Amino acid sequence: MKALIYRAYGSPDVLVLDDVEKPVPSPNDVLIKVRAASVNPYDWHFMRGLPYAVRLIAGLRKPKVTRLGADVAGEVQAVGGNVTQLKPGDAVFGFLSGAAQGAFAEYACAPDSAFARKPDRVTFEQAAAVPIAGLTALQGLRNKGRIQAGQKVLINGASGGVGTFAVQIAKALGAQVTAVCSTRNVEMVRSIGADCVIDYTRDDFTKSADRYDVVLDAVGNHSLTALRRILSPHGILVGVGGTTDPWMTGALSRALQALVLSQFGSRKLVGILAKGNNQDLITIGRWMESGTVTPVIDRRYQLSAVPDAIRYVEEGHARGKVLISF
Repeated sequence: MKALIYRAYGSPDVLVLDDVEKPVPSPNDVLIKVRAASVNPYDWHFMRGLPYAVRLIAGLRKPKVTRLGADVAGEVQAVGGNVTQLKPGDAVFGFLSGAAQGAFAEYACAPDSAFARKPDRVTFEQAAAVPIAGLTALQGLRNKGRIQAGQKVLINGASGGVGTFAVQIAKALGAQVTAVCSTRNVEMVRSIGADCVIDYTRDDFTKSADRYDVVLDAVGNHSLTALRRILSPHGILVGVGGTTDPWMTGALSRALQALVLSQFGSRKLVGILAKGNNQDLITIGRWMESGTVTPVIDRRYQLSAVPDAIRYVEEGHARGKVLISF
């Protein structure tokens, strides 16, 4: 089968479309024929081996797992002997992590717990857009932000992969949503349900008199003290993104500062790292089937053009998700 592989860390130039053996499912695994995948910052961090902490997982000198791609949707081709919830022919979508990553290929194989059934009214492309971004938004708002109906929520970075899901999921959970994005994305963000949209090129939301119960920050372009200032007395700031340096000195400093600031007063500052959870995928799938959540798709690339897709995502200006179509 054809698959994108990389044998050394570096730029997208290290990615090669090659012929590899088709995976064989173990007793708890599911083999799928990939119909669509999507690109995340997760992918280029592993590709480059940056920040260096990634190499503690992926391999110190070179990648231990040579395939990339976490978000996937496809059709079940075969299942292991212990798998009872899925069968050949089922349409599924899922989050491939660790040794199972490899969505940028004609076939992918992972434990059955990585997958959820794709709703009939949801396309393979829409389903492939969900896993990392959708789970980050849902788990960040619900698990960390403890979002409640009627609360005021602000999404910073509302036009990105996580942000576009966060706006819609916050609305689905009954919140009043304020979204922050650039001028060119204002109408798009408003079209997916934001009650109020702030153009950051014109207004600095951290200097506003408005206060929010939950702030989901997918950018990390403001100081924690500035973000803390716009929280309501018991508000929660959830950090889900931001710039990283090779040694993560900035990220570690920010995490330590968040921990310290959370000790003073009732406002809390927390981070989130999405976890694969097929029940959460099912929840988002139901919202998509009902039309409550619709993935925003920016661009589509073929399997052979994955390096170009990753370059585009690395630039940081994608609106919604970038897909790999088969």
